Amino acid sequence: ARLGWAQQDCALVSLHGRSFERIIPHFQPNGRIIALSWDGSTPLKLAKLLQDRGFGASRFVVCEALGGEREKINDVTANDFVLTAPENIIALNSVAIEIVAGPDAKIVSLAPGLPDAMFEHDHQITKREIRAMSLSALAPRQGEVLWDIGAGSGSIGIEWMLRHPANRAFAIEPKAERAARILRNAVSLGVPDIEVLEGTAPEMLVGLPVPDAIFIGGGGTDAGVFDAAWAALRPGGRLVMNAVTLETQADLIKYHTTLGGELISVQIARADPIGPYHGWRAAMPVTQWSITKPLEPLT
Repeated sequence: ARLGWAQQDCALVSLHGRSFERIIPHFQPNGRIIALSWDGSTPLKLAKLLQDRGFGASRFVVCEALGGEREKINDVTANDFVLTAPENIIALNSVAIEIVAGPDAKIVSLAPGLPDAMFEHDHQITKREIRAMSLSALAPRQGEVLWDIGAGSGSIGIEWMLRHPANRAFAIEPKAERAARILRNAVSLGVPDIEVLEGTAPEMLVGLPVPDAIFIGGGGTDAGVFDAAWAALRPGGRLVMNAVTLETQADLIKYHTTLGGELISVQIARADPIGPYHGWRAAMPVTQWSITKPLEPLT
């Protein structure tokens, strides 16, 4: 009653028994969050997270033991709570947050195609514009499973999971340093539950949950990868492959000729300085093949 917030206007996020960073995507300017704490340490951790990500001016209301004899309500900003947090917060507490974004706040956009700079990477990343196009073709829906084969920085799997909290993604990446980087990116962007599998396809595909969608961004020409992925994809599921090299493009043309689907080519050019002027500097063209697996005939 004190807050006067309508329930339908608030994001309800449980941090009890859940990964802490999953609240990050809810840090949206002017958004309201009701966070159910794990224990008495949660409010301070949450205030520090808001502060670290540029939301320290947010209204931060810690509600302890509501409706009981020990009820306490502490209504401050996240910045102030970091400075003045009491030592013994009752384990049964929740935190109401009204988000105020600072000028340098790290906001996770609701749109697909996050800036490349939001991902740690070694240039092995599906670039922003191509990523948005790829997510559109993958067409994520609530609660679906994605296989991201040759995941690189993990950007496709991470953005898949950002589309809905119930979505799951399995990122298959053979290089250990890249696999570790995917996890760091996932934590930073608020989807720490991504499953990272260090190894190569098709071996690492065995035993995974049946995918609703598959993205093959790297290793698509490796022996058996496409055949194993296509066989595993559920009927009605979507598969998307991107290619830059002529050899992989030839594979996509072959698949398109045999199976159908949609084949497109895209080239992005950016304005770069040329002396005192600017000119277009083109990136390498990307060929994308996307297909929906036919439904099995009724028997």
